[in-house]
Amino acid sequence: MIDALNLRCHGLPRFSWGTFQPLPHSCIHHAFEQQAFARPDSIAAEHLGETITYGELNRQANRLATRLASHGVRPGDDVALFARRSIPMLVGLLAALKVGAAYVPQDVGVAPRSQLRHVIDTASTTVILTLSGLREKIPAPHNNSTCIEIDTVMAEPLEESHDVDFRPERPLRGSDACYVLFTSGTTGRPNGVVVTHGNVCNILLTKPGNLDMRPGRRVGQILNIAFDMAAWEILGCLSHGATLVIRGVDIAAAVERVDVVIATPTILSTIDPARCERIKVAAVAGEPCPRTLADRWASFCTFYNACGPTETTIVNTMQRHDPTAERLTIGRPTPNNSVYVLDENLCPCEVGAVGEMWAGGDCVSAGYLKNPELNAERYAPDPFLGGGRLMFRTRDLGRWTPEGELEHLGRTDDQVKIRGFRVELDSVSAVLETVPGCTRAATLKLDSRTLVSFVAPGHVDPVRARRAVESALPYYCTPAAVHPLPALPRTSRGKIDKSLLLELARELHTTKDLASPRPGSTFPEGVAS
Repeated sequence: MIDALNLRCHGLPRFSWGTFQPLPHSCIHHAFEQQAFARPDSIAAEHLGETITYGELNRQANRLATRLASHGVRPGDDVALFARRSIPMLVGLLAALKVGAAYVPQDVGVAPRSQLRHVIDTASTTVILTLSGLREKIPAPHNNSTCIEIDTVMAEPLEESHDVDFRPERPLRGSDACYVLFTSGTTGRPNGVVVTHGNVCNILLTKPGNLDMRPGRRVGQILNIAFDMAAWEILGCLSHGATLVIRGVDIAAAVERVDVVIATPTILSTIDPARCERIKVAAVAGEPCPRTLADRWASFCTFYNACGPTETTIVNTMQRHDPTAERLTIGRPTPNNSVYVLDENLCPCEVGAVGEMWAGGDCVSAGYLKNPELNAERYAPDPFLGGGRLMFRTRDLGRWTPEGELEHLGRTDDQVKIRGFRVELDSVSAVLETVPGCTRAATLKLDSRTLVSFVAPGHVDPVRARRAVESALPYYCTPAAVHPLPALPRTSRGKIDKSLLLELARELHTTKDLASPRPGSTFPEGVAS
């Protein structure tokens, strides 16, 4: 860890580095196995009325790990997990980890067949784990690949040998891959990000990333399994002995029955906190959080606003929000991690100056799968830590507050030029979200002179919303039109679907129409469903 003297010599603020915390395990499934040994009869998970204990979940995973090994899976391999939210999904995930492989998750109900094929080809998976009811949706495996139905294996009688934890042919290390997550691919084909056990243990087995999960607590599993925040739900819960509540169709119904919820702000904004009095800890990440949303949830539970791309292992900054605080920030680096706010020359910015955030420390993932060009573009030697360590370019803009917390100021690709002026789209949306009744907002560039915004729910006054931006920001930041919708469309990962909104704007409006917006103009009912 870099010391304070070196930090000053490099020009880095002292709060660029998180606290040091030792880790109790180097592999995340070992934490689960410890829980299974200590409390085998405790409920590990429940789904649609079905439950499984820690002991049985461990035995089922041991049996499936043995089956994977018999099919040639070895430490360092990748195993495709093409499933849907279910208890067998957990068995498959844990079995892959036990055999020393990285699991590669995709939600078969959401991912198109072409994406499943891309994942199979890129990860070179020799085994595909799925469910019997989903088998027909899986692309035909290669000649040397095997498709295993997890639920079919689980229906077979267990043997006494499955009581003994499976151990792979060589001891696993923290540097071994834990999972490979494919990014959403909004700017091209999805890229696989290799995340190690050491990366995962560092956020899930330290405070505050453990979210106070513990035996007796219930944790919601509401997110797409291909989204890295689902690993926060699943592996976080099972490594701390809590009960995972796997949702059905109704997200809100699941959240109302748990103590810990992890979500994107867009998903959390659809849930009535008045019906969630049981919640003790909530955490959001994945996109900017409206201040009103944070204030409301922080008024009755511990609320964390967090930030971090997949490449920095779920999140690498967290703030416990206080409704009386002057600002809503993304806090400080999580333990054993660092954040550098750098200028275009990779020199540290002074406190209060805006720069690009680079992530360092134990959160930095192992890189993109089979993509050396992209690795060279986004990962670089860490000059502040040295020792062969890497730092990751997040492409998020930020600045340090005098109190030593990070303000997130949007993505570099969300900085656009309008009429020759630079505009931060998230700043416009943040103002819109202060308008009474507005829960979510999105702002898009339609052309070189025109911004357009969308707000939810549908009863938000668009005239008042537009005037709020006029009062708070320079004239060139004011959207030509503000469109209320019942709800903003979501991606499969629970974020605002800006691509769909832009497509809708182009479809339903011309630049000429937007130049003189009609007060109260909206998209047709149901557009955001």
